[in-house]
Amino acid sequence: MGARKIIYLLLSFLFLMGCTNKKGKTVDKDENYQLNIGVMSSMDYLPLAIAKEQGFFEQEGVDVTINKFYSANERDAALQSGNLNGTIIDYTGAAIQRAGGVKIKVASQCDGSFVLVGAKDSKVNSVGDLKGKRIAVSRNTVIDYCTDWALQDAGVALDEVDKVEINKIPLRLEMLRNGKIDATMLPDPFTTIALDGGNKNLIDIKDVDLRVTGIVFHDNVIADKEDAIKNFYRAYNLAIDLINTQPPSTFEELLVKEIGIPKELAPQVVFPNYTKAQLPQDKDLEKVEQWLKSKGLVAVDFDINSLIASGLIP
Repeated sequence: MGARKIIYLLLSFLFLMGCTNKKGKTVDKDENYQLNIGVMSSMDYLPLAIAKEQGFFEQEGVDVTINKFYSANERDAALQSGNLNGTIIDYTGAAIQRAGGVKIKVASQCDGSFVLVGAKDSKVNSVGDLKGKRIAVSRNTVIDYCTDWALQDAGVALDEVDKVEINKIPLRLEMLRNGKIDATMLPDPFTTIALDGGNKNLIDIKDVDLRVTGIVFHDNVIADKEDAIKNFYRAYNLAIDLINTQPPSTFEELLVKEIGIPKELAPQVVFPNYTKAQLPQDKDLEKVEQWLKSKGLVAVDFDINSLIASGLIP
């Protein structure tokens, strides 16, 4: 055998070794096995952060690039432009985009939560106490939706409260701390920070089995990268298994680094009840559809089921 042929075979072997992960599965370098996923700092993102850190995506044969955003508007712009294959997003935002012509579908629900937090020095101790009070919201968003749902569930009419539009979450938190508002709906890490400051948990939507967020993919990505998405969810489920079998302290470093929890507060974080990948529940979708139509944010003939992509969860 000639020296040139030996070198060729050796290089071919090294290339194949470089494309094989520690469990022996070959990571396909084809573009159809690459996914660009958008995230924001939230507990919804934690399973993806774990899957990335633990090498579960590579193990399952999919190359996942996680793109972190600090603004929902920037995330949505990246999704609409096609720079992202998919992202974690709330159902309300996904439906509005779908109705507006952005071809995306929700492939699975997430388990992150939102908490309606009352100001520590206010006389508000329950959702029912919010009549006549000032509540900060970001209008026509998941924050607005969750706030309306919590009020109505407690028998408080929407015209009985004073809604103040404050779009930026850090500003809403600061106003809550300073007593300029009586309550606001917050996601983590802001919930943990607010509660540590003595503010009050009025209602956590996860405690009433309400889910409002999920993972979406573009229609063309679903068509072209179905296998990659299925591998993505296999890795996602491995991360869920790890979360549910390890103490929360195992993930404190990731909570600080990726979710943005202050280091001293990481031990206080209450984890959602993380479940393996599954489709959104009908009851959650029906509530979102009803709210969107009541606000005129989607057409009266919009079908929320057009937002769902089935068959992608292995």
